[in-house]
Amino acid sequence: MISVENLNKSFDKFKAINELSLKVEKGSVYGLIGPNGAGKTTFIKILMGIYRQDSGSVRVNDENVYENSKLKQKIVYISDDLFFFTTYSIIETAKYYADIYENWDWDMFEKLRDIFKIDVKRRCKRLSKGMQKQVAFWLGMCIKPELMVLDEPVDGLDPVMRRNTWAVILQEVAERNMTVLVSSHNLRELEDVCDHVGIMFNGSIVLEKALDDAKGEIHKVQTAFNGCAPKEFLSELNILHTSKFGSVETYIVKGTAEEIKNKGAKYDPLIFDILPLTLEEIFIYELGGLGYEFENILI
Repeated sequence: MISVENLNKSFDKFKAINELSLKVEKGSVYGLIGPNGAGKTTFIKILMGIYRQDSGSVRVNDENVYENSKLKQKIVYISDDLFFFTTYSIIETAKYYADIYENWDWDMFEKLRDIFKIDVKRRCKRLSKGMQKQVAFWLGMCIKPELMVLDEPVDGLDPVMRRNTWAVILQEVAERNMTVLVSSHNLRELEDVCDHVGIMFNGSIVLEKALDDAKGEIHKVQTAFNGCAPKEFLSELNILHTSKFGSVETYIVKGTAEEIKNKGAKYDPLIFDILPLTLEEIFIYELGGLGYEFENILI
């Protein structure tokens, strides 16, 4: 669905995108995460044809995106910085969309009206940020897109509306094989909806995996020995982070659970537990190894 190879983009002497490559399969929900300044929004604007790359390729459905109006009929982009015409109401904006997008679905508009429950005669600009975001999703889903690109998508929505919005999106993924690329700092939320994840740092993708695979390669190991942990045991592990509370030591370790378990069993520990990591912890420890440091992490 999305294929990006060796993408580069600079602004004057600042290189925002550096040899970035990624793939997003059709019908998947792909989470793009990274620290502030990693280049996520710049990449998304290139993907949407707002910026033009300096070099490399960006293709959706094997077509170039830039100045491809026919392809953009099939794409919806919802950013954190929304734009609405100053005097247009929701229904007037919907009619404007219907004139532009050939797949506009008025039946979908009426169905979603029961979910978002906002008076269609209200001016979009006079709505709160959260309500404007609801309108953006409401109208965006009625376009029946093949690709939905979201930048901080549910910021400003209350918990109930967040759940309702994601339910609508995931229903479209299941029923129409719609593809979603979502960039967000809310990693706990992405963990519930994404099946693939890409971690971006300094303009490049440093990790790209199915979410289950990413979780399967980094583990939290809690141990206690009769005395200090054997140096031989520690030297056999690929340890990313260490902390201690009383006699229990906690290690963040790269490797499969089976490998870690077999290495630990050789040294007869009093306690040896392997615990799953959250997406947030994977993000922290992956970037910690690349110089994006963190302090005072409580395990």
